[in-house]
Amino acid sequence: MMPDQELDTTSPPEIGEEQLALLERLCNACAVSGDEGEVRKIVLEEVRPYAEQVTVDALGNVLVSKTGQGENRLRVMLAAHMDEVGFMLTGDDEDGIFRFDTVGGLDAAQLIGKPVCIGKEHVPGVIGARPIHLATREELSQKISLESLRIDVGQGNGGKVRIGDRATFATQFARLGPSLRAKALDDRFGVASLITLVQHTPPNIDLLAAFTVQEEVGLRGARVAAYTFDPQAAFALDCTPANDLPPWETDEGRIENTRYNTRLGAGPAIYLADSSTLSDPRLARHLVQTAEALGIPYQLRQPGGGGTDAGAIHKQRLGIPSISLSVPGRYLHTAAGIARLDDWKNTFALIYHALSRLSPDLFALER
Repeated sequence: MMPDQELDTTSPPEIGEEQLALLERLCNACAVSGDEGEVRKIVLEEVRPYAEQVTVDALGNVLVSKTGQGENRLRVMLAAHMDEVGFMLTGDDEDGIFRFDTVGGLDAAQLIGKPVCIGKEHVPGVIGARPIHLATREELSQKISLESLRIDVGQGNGGKVRIGDRATFATQFARLGPSLRAKALDDRFGVASLITLVQHTPPNIDLLAAFTVQEEVGLRGARVAAYTFDPQAAFALDCTPANDLPPWETDEGRIENTRYNTRLGAGPAIYLADSSTLSDPRLARHLVQTAEALGIPYQLRQPGGGGTDAGAIHKQRLGIPSISLSVPGRYLHTAAGIARLDDWKNTFALIYHALSRLSPDLFALER
């Protein structure tokens, strides 16, 4: 915090039942990369009454602008991707059985027997494979290949879907005590948070909100959005893997889990580095100082693999100082993820207060 900067102690809007209902709608929608229309429709409904300008660009990004108050405002871009991993139907084997390919990072070994929904009508189906009763010993010893799997929508239902339709897991959103279970928490957390920020924007910044497309297949929408906005700083709001599983016993003894990436219940994850971005250190310090000043729990995501829209944003124009802030979640890119409601609440509180305390003076500091 700058020595002469007044501490922001205003209460931000809180994540409550209204935001949880919004998150449920978003998670239950089907919006696989390249076909984000179902989530885009929800976003447009939610942000249009609050924004000065709303456009949908050629790739399908929703770009929202709101002008703040006062002088020396920063133009700040916040990005959250609307798309999710899933499937595309690629061939018709007749009798309601379809070949498919994955869209985004998915492990074929985790797909067998998973219920799915296909297309805009959410036609139900299941991912099938040869049952274990009929598999040979050699087949059981081999890694499951995507080519051996099919999506089965039932005989007579093949006419309800077509080649090119997207499919996603049919998991429905649920509250499990202090936890949330859903598909596509990556990144419907970010989308719900960004919608709420559009509705309740700190007045000291010009907000440039980008609801991006095709993040899961190469950060494509964010690249275009950042070029359009040309912001002075950028935050990517996402959901990052938590591999915080217990230690396990081996013949050599107990092995501690040291590569957990993030932990549930430890608060928002601040990125220092991932495979596509070295976060701007001034923004990293700003997030840490804000969290510590206001008593918001936080964690530093273990540097390593993965990436967010920040990987594309920071390389646009003449360079854009960027960082990512994520809600930790277990079992991402599978049929169901698990996250803590309190982690989402604290992530939203941190980004809101960090924006409220943001000023051009931050970028006068040395990196």
